[in-house]
Amino acid sequence: MKTTPVPPRGGPPLHVVQVIGGGSARVCAHVRSLTAGLVARGVRVTVCAPPGTEPDYGFTGLGAHFVPLSCGTGPEAAAVLRAVCADAGVVHAHGLRAGVPAALALCGRRRTPLVVTWHARVQAVGARARLMWLLERRVVRAAQVVFGTTSDLVDRARRHGARDARLAPVTVSVPGGGHEGRPGRPDGADDTAREKTRAELGVTGRPLVLAVGRLVPRQGHTTLLTASRAWRRLDPQPLLAIAGEGPARPALQRRIEAEELPVRLLGRREDALELLAAADVAVLPARWEGRAVVAQEALRAGVPLV
Repeated sequence: MKTTPVPPRGGPPLHVVQVIGGGSARVCAHVRSLTAGLVARGVRVTVCAPPGTEPDYGFTGLGAHFVPLSCGTGPEAAAVLRAVCADAGVVHAHGLRAGVPAALALCGRRRTPLVVTWHARVQAVGARARLMWLLERRVVRAAQVVFGTTSDLVDRARRHGARDARLAPVTVSVPGGGHEGRPGRPDGADDTAREKTRAELGVTGRPLVLAVGRLVPRQGHTTLLTASRAWRRLDPQPLLAIAGEGPARPALQRRIEAEELPVRLLGRREDALELLAAADVAVLPARWEGRAVVAQEALRAGVPLV
């Protein structure tokens, strides 16, 4: 998107449509970053995304127009996009769930380029894996350019027949501020605030290990729980805090209680940056990640990352 041309002064502003198919923090933060940069350059931006993303990421506050979009990939979402993209100069879809309706909406409109950023792999087996393969192929071949956040995604796009597939190191910083639409922690942050956060978590005088991510099997939290068993012998005993919510929570909680692990599940949190600022170590146990927001935030905050 950095090479997107801007019309000369006096002409109508370029209209860029950003399409988000789900509510991933990584994707929404990246789109917010792109939107801020494009609006600053005088580009007219429309963000089409699930309704719940606007309150969390404030696309309209950046100067963009927001259009609610259902999470489906079928005709209803494509119809909404077809109307929105009527005068679009570029349509940028983020992920497969956004790429499918975007490709359908632009069918027959060869003059409107479709750009697809592939942020993550789809986890599927059996018949669903075959269906996902066909959808990937359809989206990749409809796109003028495919950006992959990792080299294996770029290779996969090329195997699908992409006309142009490139590696795109996706970051989530925004001009003049922090990440994920929230202000970053300034240098020399208040140590009192840090100690307050640690006290609330019950880690006064002991190390705090922090993981942030959705509680699903591919995030690797079971491996992290196994590692925490060895920490019980340490003095002082570290506390592993996991911020996030998801379907794996009941199973994780049962294991924590059964094995008396030094682990707390914090649930969904809106203060991830404050938690990171209070942590001694940040851990990313996921089996696969494109460009993890928590890794970027930890490095930016100066917190050691495993």
